[in-house]
Order: sequence, then structure tokens, then C-alpha cells
Amino acid sequence: MAGFGAMEKFLVEYKSAVEKKLAEYKCNTNTAIELKLVRFPEDLENDIRTFFPEYTHQLFGDDQGNFEGKFEALDLAEFAKKQPWWHKLFGQESGPSAEKYSVAIQLLIGGVTGWCTGFMFQKADDVEGKIRQIIPPGFCTNTNDFLSLLEKEVDFKPFGTLLHTYSVLSPTGENFTFQIYKADMTCRGFREYHERLQTFLMWFIETASFIDVDDERWHYFLVFEKYNKDGATLFATVGYMTVYNYYVYPDKTRPRVSQMLILTPFQGQGHGAQLLETVHRYYIASPSVLDITAEDPSKSYVKLRDFVLVKLCQDLPCFSREKLMQGFNEDMAIEAQQKFKINKQHSRRVYEILRLLVTDMSDAEQYRSYRLDIKRRLVSPYKKKQRDLAKMRKCLRPEELTNQMNQIEISMQHEQLEESFQELVEDYRRVIERLAQE
Repeated sequence: MAGFGAMEKFLVEYKSAVEKKLAEYKCNTNTAIELKLVRFPEDLENDIRTFFPEYTHQLFGDDQGNFEGKFEALDLAEFAKKQPWWHKLFGQESGPSAEKYSVAIQLLIGGVTGWCTGFMFQKADDVEGKIRQIIPPGFCTNTNDFLSLLEKEVDFKPFGTLLHTYSVLSPTGENFTFQIYKADMTCRGFREYHERLQTFLMWFIETASFIDVDDERWHYFLVFEKYNKDGATLFATVGYMTVYNYYVYPDKTRPRVSQMLILTPFQGQGHGAQLLETVHRYYIASPSVLDITAEDPSKSYVKLRDFVLVKLCQDLPCFSREKLMQGFNEDMAIEAQQKFKINKQHSRRVYEILRLLVTDMSDAEQYRSYRLDIKRRLVSPYKKKQRDLAKMRKCLRPEELTNQMNQIEISMQHEQLEESFQELVEDYRRVIERLAQE
């Protein structure tokens, strides 16, 4: 039986050896895949223009580690023959076939065939095949073909209607010009362009999916950089947003932001705020629009929206300092909705940020008043749980009631409430700081 114990040790060592060998051929797909926005042939060799995806697991799997190129097999029998227990268990004269057969039998007896076989037969991933799942046909697989297509880009013009032009000052003092357009599927060539553009979603937005472009209720907003080269005016893609127009009874619509992406090389330059504000101003002009919302917004999107909405509302009469100090009221919600298509929930956040702006937090009374005002809103979900608990008392068994009460433990509520308040104030301060830089 000592031989079998030694073999168990061997199997552990074998697994470790194979894992070590596999690690030489594994790579992280978030860093192995390189992206570039190429304008000119020299950009292909310019590593400064390289950026990397963030969510490759949506294409390659959750571990984001994939096998590349060659793989050198690690022979189980050859590894085993080097172990001290080998000759004790199988003798001196066993040939190669007998050795491999004996080891295979021992693996079956040990019930470890699954993991051992799995390690022995790993294959390199079909990277191009997986990418083909999201990129439409016609993409280039060699440099010469790509460069020949690049020459034709001089004729590219933005799709749709120009909504807004703005400039961004670079750290070197140079002004760069950008434009925002609204397009739809009736624009010639836009469908094919959008098919390629939307592939970026899979790299940069978690749980992203492609939309049904045949649904006419989709609106598309595109950001381009406008620049000159050798006397020609050229355009480069910066980012885009898709908005779906939901019906609201009886005669209104509710545009809902579905996807929003600013490509990595252009992030941190204010393009997201310019795009969101332009979209708001576009819908403001429509009397049929009730308000504007977003589908499952990320934390970064919420912060961006806070900034844009506060910027829009800060000069409204209902948000004067005097009225802010009196607390949130219905007039604020009505005016924000009528002027800028902002719903009540979002106008409440606008009020809280502007109230913080005019509150002297070093004044104990002003700080207390502000804190209680915010916490009254934050505590609403907890109060609802308590009301639900009161109803449960009438119909739940004792053990079920205990479980529910544990979830609504009062001291924990106070801690969570204070933590939520502090996080919110920190987010609001960042919005105020950004406003001051405008």
C-alpha cells in the first residue's frame, strides 16, 4: 500500500508540473489583444496609440486566460519513471507500453482521470474564430490589404445631421475640433459602419449585446474629431450613444439611453459630458418627450449624468440658494421636467448636489440640516422593509420571521445609512469640483 501512497503524491506533483508547463503558454486576453485607431500608415508601428480591451471574457470565457500557439506535451509515464516509487511498484523491466498501461490503470483506480486528462489535452484557442463572431465579414487579415483600404478613408464623411460642434484644448495649447451627429439606418452606409462600430461594446461594456437595428425607435448619436491633413478635412470616430424611444401613454415618448461609449484614447477629455448634454438638448426641443432615462446605468454613467444635469439646472430660479435651503419641493421637479426633460428622481439628486454647494459644512446647524435631509431619502428603502415586516408578522412562521428580522437589523441599518451618506457626499463633491473647472 506504500506504493499507492507514493503514487498519490506523484499525481499531485504531476498536476503541479503540468500547470507550470501550461502557464508558459497561457496569456491574459485583456493584455494580449491590442487595439489601435489608425489614421495614417505610420500609426501601425506607433505603440503610443495602442490601448487594451477590458472585458474580453465576454468572448473568450471567464478566466480571460487562453492558450496561444504551440503546446509541448508532458508525458505522464516519462514523468512517473523518474519517481523513487516507480521501480518498487512496477519492477525493473517493464517496457514503455506496459508502463503507460499500468499508470493508466492506477489513474482509473484513483478516480482522478478527469483532472489529469483535462490537463494533458489542452488546446490552443481559435482566437480569430472567436473574433469572427462579433466582427462582420470583410475585415482585413494582412497589413497590405488594410493599408489599401486606409487610403480610401480620406473620402469618409460623418453620417446624419450635425447637432453640435465644440473644441478641446490639449495640454500643449492646441485646439482640437469635435462634432456630434444624429444618424439613423436610412443614412447611406451607416448600417455597415454601425456593424463595425458596435464591436467595441464587447471589449469595453460588461454584459453588452447588439441591438436590433431594424427597429426604427433606435436613435444614434455619434462623436467625431474633425481635423486637417495635407489640405483635406478628415474625420475620426470618437464615440457614440444609442437611445431607444419608449412609448408613454397616451401620447408621449421616453428616450432611454442604452449604450454609451467613448473610445479609450479620447477618454478624460470631456466628450462624454458633451455627448450627453447634446442628446438632452436634442430631446428638449420635442414636445412629445416626457423625460430621459438610462437603462441599467453604471456608476460612472450616474456620475456623468449628475454633472450634466446639475450644469443644466444650476441657473433655474427654483434652484436659487434661498429655495435650496428650504428643501426639495414639487416646483423643482416640475421645472426640471419642463425645461430639461429630467424626471423627479434625477431632479432630487440635482437638488442635493446644489444644496451641498450652498451649504457651509463647517456650520454645525447647516451640516446637520443637510445630513438629515439626505438621510430621510436614503432611509426610505429601510422603512419599506419595516412595513413589509409588519405584514409578514401576520403570515410567517416563527423561523421565517426570524430570518427576515435578521435582514432588517436596526444597528446595521444605521451603519449602512451613514456609509451611504458619506459615499454620496463624496460623489457630490466631485461633481461640484468639476463644475468649478468649467
